[in-house]
Amino acid sequence: MKVSSPLLWLHLLLLLAATAAAKVPAIVVFGDSSVDAGNNNQIPTIAQSNFPPYGRDFSGGKATGRFSNGRIATDFISEAFGLRAAVPAYLDPAYNISDFAVGVTFASAGTGYDNATSDVLGVIPAWRELQYYKDYQKRLRSYLGDGKAIYTLSNSLYIISMGTNDFLENYFAFNSQRRTQYSIDAYQHFLIGLARNFVVNLHGLGARKISIGGLPPMGCMPLERAQNLQNGNGCMETYNIVARSFNDKLYNLTRVLNKDIPGLKLVFSNPYYVLLQIIQKPSSYGFQESQRACCATGMFEMGYACQRSLLTCTDANKYVFWDAFHPSEHTNKMIADHVVKTALYKFL
Repeated sequence: MKVSSPLLWLHLLLLLAATAAAKVPAIVVFGDSSVDAGNNNQIPTIAQSNFPPYGRDFSGGKATGRFSNGRIATDFISEAFGLRAAVPAYLDPAYNISDFAVGVTFASAGTGYDNATSDVLGVIPAWRELQYYKDYQKRLRSYLGDGKAIYTLSNSLYIISMGTNDFLENYFAFNSQRRTQYSIDAYQHFLIGLARNFVVNLHGLGARKISIGGLPPMGCMPLERAQNLQNGNGCMETYNIVARSFNDKLYNLTRVLNKDIPGLKLVFSNPYYVLLQIIQKPSSYGFQESQRACCATGMFEMGYACQRSLLTCTDANKYVFWDAFHPSEHTNKMIADHVVKTALYKFL
């Protein structure tokens, strides 16, 4: 077919762009502090970050409850899919269902697959996040109508990002009950069973396009380095070995579930190696510091311990980590770009 009109060409390009964008009408997020945008602001817990210096590089310089100086990975993923530049927290009273119709996070900082993990800091357990999602479905049907709501729910991209707290805040914690009940390998298998149930339940509620996130090199977090005195504050390799082992199990889980559940499109998004490369060769990625974080001394502090510290760096873009546990906005963008290119591109 010969098309001679420039206006017709423009129309066709816009139509193609609209069709591509419609493939994923919304981003729906479950998980921990890596993807919490402020749900913990609304519950009684010390696992909060809705105060300076958090959010100082976010739009308007606002501390939203994201554990970052700015945006988190899911914000960048949402933007990459042609949706809004920030995914709002479901419990944030500043937003309503019209906002949530194109993106929402139910995540809670400090949570994990294991209910015992959420008990440590009194945060929202994974099962409760699914309950909030059921409530969201009802509200979405009332707002969009059944037909459009069903289309949105079945075509949205569902992102699951948790697991780190299960190990660092629970299993490896002082006086951990889980460590008396399970070997480290048995605990991983226990968590994989919980992750499997979470995906199966989510699919049963209508989700079809799901990303399950792997663990980062958690032994290289500044907090873990600071405690690794006997190895010169190097990465805690035992923790990294666990992260790699658990990631292998998560990847195998995606293969099994894709085979066993018709219509499911489950991908494994792995941040481990890209973040490890950034940590090991920070200057190659435009960073100056990867062992200490920007906030306070950069070794131990996160949450309220970061508040009012005169030691906090002036330019977080030079730091791989924002606080002792969480990446800076600049790092979050690099991780988001990586998982979009290596896993989530299947949904674009």
